Amino acid sequence: MTKEKFFQNKFALITVLSACGVVAVSMGLRQTFGLFSDFFVKDLQSTITEFGLAIGIQMLMWGMFAPIFGALADKIGGNKVTIIAFVFFALGIFLLYSGPNTGIFFQIDLGLLVGIGLGGTAISVQIAEVGRHFPNKTRGMAIGIVVAMASIGYFFSPLYTKFALSAYGWEKTLQTYLYFIIFGIIAGIFLFPVKKEKSASENIKIKEQTIAEALKEAFSHKGFILLTFGFFVCGFNITLVSAHIPGYIQERGFDAWTAFAILSLIGLFNVFGTLSFGYWSGKYSKKILLSILYFSRGIVLILFLVLPTSTYVAIGFGIFYGYLWLATIPPTNGIISQIFGTKYLAMLYGIVFFSHQIGAFLGAYLGGYFFDLYGFYDYAFYLSIGLSFFATLVHLPIDEKPVTRLATT
Repeated sequence: MTKEKFFQNKFALITVLSACGVVAVSMGLRQTFGLFSDFFVKDLQSTITEFGLAIGIQMLMWGMFAPIFGALADKIGGNKVTIIAFVFFALGIFLLYSGPNTGIFFQIDLGLLVGIGLGGTAISVQIAEVGRHFPNKTRGMAIGIVVAMASIGYFFSPLYTKFALSAYGWEKTLQTYLYFIIFGIIAGIFLFPVKKEKSASENIKIKEQTIAEALKEAFSHKGFILLTFGFFVCGFNITLVSAHIPGYIQERGFDAWTAFAILSLIGLFNVFGTLSFGYWSGKYSKKILLSILYFSRGIVLILFLVLPTSTYVAIGFGIFYGYLWLATIPPTNGIISQIFGTKYLAMLYGIVFFSHQIGAFLGAYLGGYFFDLYGFYDYAFYLSIGLSFFATLVHLPIDEKPVTRLATT
């Protein structure tokens, strides 16, 4: 018996490489905005609350446009959508350093335009396009590879940004981001769509379905609703950390470089986490994996808050929280495709991702709000811990079996 090839054709390989390039750029750049907060406060007369609001708007726009770009990608292809979205991303970055960039324009540049750009470049469209090239057994691993590349972007982007901010200042640093976006556009051209719905190795027959029917089916399924609740928590967890860990590190009395180290370690160890959970998604119950992930996040946050302030604690937090960072994506996306099929995967995952971004908005905004109100971030992190344990429980009742529309032949 011959072993089935992982990449069944050259288009699958090229699409994975293309998606890796796109998400490494978009997710990598997005990870660095928290490092600009002091410069925005000093030079653009922004407050921490206003910065948190801008990041929150960015998260909402990212989430709001993910299903819109997803539905468009399901129709015209992820490559075209990726290019369109990168144009919005580039415009937001350009205006953020060149102006107008104060007051309401700060929210438009960093929040609205960059957020719209992320909606079509940051994972949702790309992993949906990749997922169509792979059967259910190997889809999680393929998606894990793409998300791991986003983690590579997470790892290198804070290191580059730290160097660039010191060498060039924040305006020039943002200007160099445009070169990375150009690379992302070139990579996105090769995000090839799949014409057929059926994978020979899955041997699944899928009836033709309209967008309206797909939406009705998803929202009438309890598992889809529970998955949106769980992904809301994921957004809150990671955005609170990415947006406010630099400020929290200073509050705790760590050295200034520690925030850069934590963000880089998150990116590095996220590679191992996404690959691990991508592989396990093809072998074990995806809902159980998600429950384990969220429970572990809560425990790691508790330890970070209660243990004495030290470099070792900070490094340990970056390692363990990084391992759990985006590891939720392969099993979450896998559950959606396993239950509903892949025809409208980009749109359905985009809807679930919108709930993620509502959580992200609240994580970004409440972190800044609590700090300005009380002078510390602790209450926001307490809330994140509670939500982690809520998400641990909410995934358990999900029924992972395919809907009756999917008839196995």
